[in-house]
Amino acid sequence: MAVRPPFRADIVGSYLRPDYLHQARRDYASGSISKEQLTQVEDKAIRELVEKQKSAGLHVVTDGEFRRSFWHIDFLENLNGIEGYVPQSGYNQTFHGKAAPSYNIRVVDQLSFNDDHPFLGHFTFLQNLIGDDESYVAKATIPSPTMIVRQEILANDGSSRVHDIYPSIDDFYQDLARVYREVIQAFYAVGCRYLQFDDTNWAFLGDADKQRELDQKGINAGEIAWKCSDIINNALQGKPDDMVITTHICRGNHASSWLFSGGYESVAKPLFACHYDGFFLEYDNDRSGDFSPLRHWTNKESQVVLGLITSKFPQLEDTAEIKARIEEATQYVPLDNLCLSPQCGFASTEEGNKLTEEEQWNKIRLVCDIAPQVW
Repeated sequence: MAVRPPFRADIVGSYLRPDYLHQARRDYASGSISKEQLTQVEDKAIRELVEKQKSAGLHVVTDGEFRRSFWHIDFLENLNGIEGYVPQSGYNQTFHGKAAPSYNIRVVDQLSFNDDHPFLGHFTFLQNLIGDDESYVAKATIPSPTMIVRQEILANDGSSRVHDIYPSIDDFYQDLARVYREVIQAFYAVGCRYLQFDDTNWAFLGDADKQRELDQKGINAGEIAWKCSDIINNALQGKPDDMVITTHICRGNHASSWLFSGGYESVAKPLFACHYDGFFLEYDNDRSGDFSPLRHWTNKESQVVLGLITSKFPQLEDTAEIKARIEEATQYVPLDNLCLSPQCGFASTEEGNKLTEEEQWNKIRLVCDIAPQVW
């Protein structure tokens, strides 16, 4: 395995929820069980998940995002100044093949962070499950600050008050970065040394159809991409040296459906200008483009994690083909700076992708089987 994360065999973060957890969430929604009872069920499911990750051969473990409904909203709506709401019109998270539940976030006041954010306690529970065993690293996954930019500036359905709250949009961007600096320090304080920013914003900006839509609004996708890079780098200022922060670039993942198409070329320069320790990149099909944008990767201290194993469908990839694709990527990034993972999580929303739990673990085991053959 790599000296520190990202590992040669790594994961994005979310897993299929067991049936009994789905039932518990339905029971809680109907009022049949209390919040405390739901938490007990979640705790049980996470304990089992951690052991399954270890048994599969991973050295990184997550809580599977089992306490969330959405990969991003549950975190964002617990930041001060942001609320969740049901959109009445406009942006409704319509995926290709499956519509996600109509629920989103909006800025309603100046942004701030407080140390009672529930995700800190979620991570502490996960960290306690591995204790002092240095064979494993607990990974926390949260949405990137640029997801707020996307919702408030790029995909605004008309309900945003961000321009009223922040007459200077640069003040909004500065506040975003400041809040995330505090987020990073808060996770570090509870023992987190591996943090991931999940981000669909880059895929949004790289999609040709979305670029045309933005242009019609008078928004230049290229300029916004560089602004997002600035926000992220501002957020990463002061990151502890022994803390690894990576990003996962996602094209949408709900019930095996997707949102965006297009390669990385149009966003590669600002993306790789971000001071991340690792870049989890989706490369499981033609919709992701080729490896040539990797020529813009410049941070030789960072890792590029190739998401070559799809999490959307159960069919197992051919080992020889995956190894050949890794070799192809070495035209642009040295093998020592490459890792392997599924292209995304298995359940970015609680519904989960269209495969069984056993098929999910077959995918994970495939990643863990291929990695030692390559590195």
